Amino acid sequence: MFTVTVRDHVMIAHSFRGEVFGPAQRLHGATFVVDATFTRDELDADNIVVDIGRATEQLGEVLAGLNYRNLDEEPEFAGINTSTEFLAKVIADRLADRVHEGALGESARGLSGLRVALHESHVAWAGYERAL
Repeated sequence: MFTVTVRDHVMIAHSFRGEVFGPAQRLHGATFVVDATFTRDELDADNIVVDIGRATEQLGEVLAGLNYRNLDEEPEFAGINTSTEFLAKVIADRLADRVHEGALGESARGLSGLRVALHESHVAWAGYERAL
């Protein structure tokens, strides 16, 4: 399996519901380092997994839709605990949509999978992996 990973970051605010979250039930900010890893079984005709420039650009555009937002105020997240794991899936699904739409180039349609990891700190992160 071949992989290419691109990295960016996003800054959000949110709160959680549920005693398990302790003080994080109050509104707080988070800055996540975001890694998006694209996978394929065989390299494309240009001997690459995906165009790194396009992958970086598309990750940045997906994150721009979340950046500097209070997720508690976003209608699409109403009533949802926007945990790190949940946000990893949101980002992965939005990137997958862009792959399927051709935004990462025609050869990117040959990608087999996508993994997104959100690093909360240097010691803790969560992720989501999906097929394409």
